[in-house]
Amino acid sequence: MYNTRVLAIRDLRGAEEGVRCTGCDPGGVPIMAPKLVHHTLGLDRVDSRAALIIKQEMLSAGGDAAVCRGALGRTSRCSDILVFGTRKQLWRALGKLSHQPFGCQDIASEISAVLANLDRGRDFTLRCGGRRLELGKRTHIMGILNLTPDSFSDGGRFLDPASAVAHGLRMAAEGADIIDVGGESTRPGAAPLSLAAEERRVLPVIRALAGKVGVPVSVDTYKPALAAKALDAGASIVNDIFGLRRRGMARLVARRDVPVIIMHMQGTPRDMQKAPQYGDVAGEVHRFFLERMERAHEAGVDREGMVLDPGIGFGKTSGHNFELLARLGDFRGLGRPMLVGASRKSFIGRVLDLPADRRLEGSLAAAVAAVLNGASIIRAHDVAETARACRVADEILAAG
Repeated sequence: MYNTRVLAIRDLRGAEEGVRCTGCDPGGVPIMAPKLVHHTLGLDRVDSRAALIIKQEMLSAGGDAAVCRGALGRTSRCSDILVFGTRKQLWRALGKLSHQPFGCQDIASEISAVLANLDRGRDFTLRCGGRRLELGKRTHIMGILNLTPDSFSDGGRFLDPASAVAHGLRMAAEGADIIDVGGESTRPGAAPLSLAAEERRVLPVIRALAGKVGVPVSVDTYKPALAAKALDAGASIVNDIFGLRRRGMARLVARRDVPVIIMHMQGTPRDMQKAPQYGDVAGEVHRFFLERMERAHEAGVDREGMVLDPGIGFGKTSGHNFELLARLGDFRGLGRPMLVGASRKSFIGRVLDLPADRRLEGSLAAAVAAVLNGASIIRAHDVAETARACRVADEILAAG
């Protein structure tokens, strides 16, 4: 019996450790490890001539690429591609692609950047005013503080500023690394709130919390004017459900040099759950992130301050939400930390047939799945329980 088994090697560091454990000569570790790590990369709408060159170079390197039949017959101008091979095979092909025409140089550059981002893993640092969040060391918890009468889960509980501040301090004591303060409900069907009303709810609480709590405070808003006043009041992160699509928000974030959470949403809170549709939900959310990150960068936003949120429950069916959680690893190549907020949401309630205040176990299951698939920050109502569950998930990741 030779104990033949399958080894779950997820990344280059895991491959290096696997080779090292055989007792291999140290000089052979960096040579063999890239041969153990296999990647499958998807590219959209590549020039068919470039697609054929990529397939040829991947085959030459020992890998392969799946391209549109029309590209092979020269009847399609563009082709989606799946490129697959070991890390070593990919680098060998990239070296040749960088000298080829029809956009191959740009493709090689983009793939190289994705591979570099994969090596980074969860090693991110956010600068929040005078504080630094070292995300690579463990999963961070964002505690939800809703100052609304109509949020789907805890609407009305913290309308009084004193009770809101007390709850924020309680969440920090329970292990929250960020307190996320929001004054406008974004539940499905919610109507927009006026700027003046949102200011009255949010600013006194942020001002009081920022002077007492020992963790960063984020403001959950898509209104640039409110975000500016919240930052003046002591917030140090902007959490934007509209993904910097509102005019002036990107410039504000750039000027203030604060981290920003860029969330995906199809539609608006009022209409987002009216039959949301996607051809490929993870692929379309990925493209959204690429476009928003580029636009934000052009406006002066520091890439190192961008956090990405796939928007669980925002313009998605239950199936879309579960697929995004399962495919969260598809976003690793973007090279930015992922935030996931699934806490108490309706897709969990549909599976368990439970109301919002009885969805703790389902929320924890979703949080752990998100961490194991690459999330760096979990947004949660139940901070203490979520922090404990994520601590165990972190240990599993470290052991792997």
